[in-house]
Amino acid sequence: MRILTTTALCALLAGPAFAVEEAEVLATYADIAAAAYGDSLATARDLQTAVDVFLAAPSPEGLHAARAAWLAARVPYQQTEVYRFGNPIVDEWEGQVNAWPLDEGLIDYVAAEGSAPAEGTDANPAAGLNVIANPTITLSGREIDATEITPALLRDTLHEADGAEANVATGYHAVEFLLWGQDIGAYDASAGERPWTDFATDDACTNGNCDRRGAYLKAATDLLVSDLEEMAANWAENGAAREEVLADPEGVNRILTGMGSLSYGEQAGERMQLGLLLNDPEEEHSCFADNTHNDHFYDALGIRNVYRGAYVASDGTVTEGASLEDLLTERDPAVAGALGAALDATQFEMMEMKVAAEAGMPYDMMLDPSNEAGGALIQAAIDGLIAQTREIERAVAALGRPQIAFEGSDSLDDPDAVFQ
Repeated sequence: MRILTTTALCALLAGPAFAVEEAEVLATYADIAAAAYGDSLATARDLQTAVDVFLAAPSPEGLHAARAAWLAARVPYQQTEVYRFGNPIVDEWEGQVNAWPLDEGLIDYVAAEGSAPAEGTDANPAAGLNVIANPTITLSGREIDATEITPALLRDTLHEADGAEANVATGYHAVEFLLWGQDIGAYDASAGERPWTDFATDDACTNGNCDRRGAYLKAATDLLVSDLEEMAANWAENGAAREEVLADPEGVNRILTGMGSLSYGEQAGERMQLGLLLNDPEEEHSCFADNTHNDHFYDALGIRNVYRGAYVASDGTVTEGASLEDLLTERDPAVAGALGAALDATQFEMMEMKVAAEAGMPYDMMLDPSNEAGGALIQAAIDGLIAQTREIERAVAALGRPQIAFEGSDSLDDPDAVFQ
């Protein structure tokens, strides 16, 4: 004779559980975006405070604190990148805050070896502009007064100047370059080694124009904060991005598009396979700080977050709710389980890469063609991303959705194309 517990009896009397509604899944998706962009904004404000303190009284300790704040700010931001694909509001904005790679010579001095000449290159005449050293600059034959370095100068004049995507004047990576400087040593364990004296306000100033370098760092950091304020507002209650998602009858496609496109074309292809094929440290996402392993780890985690329907903020706050995994489990438990397992497997490979990097083998060392173990770590993570993309494609079919065209990559679809 089977004795029912009170909980089991209540469950029987209540009848079958209600199915997960797509509207609930979309609400969770929007809630996670609001939490992650809000977290990105909060940590960017911490960075802004650290930069202000450092510039007020430059010191080695102040530069170290600003660098630590930048690294902390990347953790929540990378987990938002899954929202870029499938949400035009995010995709159109993203280039302001996370564009890379950048021609450093547009901003400041660079080492002669391997850098663009002062007059730039045929592909990018502004690559050697060095606005920090030059209060008057020329773009497209037009003379521009750059005496005062302001957010408006960076955004409206310098960013993507002359239509060149490599002219990145704003965002995380512009700030990163100013805090670390170039990472000169290929395939070694050192990151950029900019001295704190590059911002000194007295005779200790190195490399000239310390006041203008500080003004650029201040303007770029302030602009990053204002950009994140804009996107956080877009996902808050009644925000444009939130309302667009919740009103979309095919909103679940946005989640699937973001997961598949970031997994395949963007991360596995452009950000990882391309650099591995070329053995090129310049293809690192955060090359100045040697933080690329964390960029990849948290990008993958962001994909997993939106599938599982949960996000853990920097302060430990958890945002969770009805998930795509719940919806898929009702339609096809086997497909849901396979996708979950694939995401977990990728995260494990990302963790392996992260542990190796933090133990003394940074990502650029892994790209060394003579480092077979390092290359294998990257390739295993790439393979995981590709495998999970195939499972996302199965999920699309199981949910009865038409085929979704995920972001592609020549480095994956046609590896020979990257050498042409």
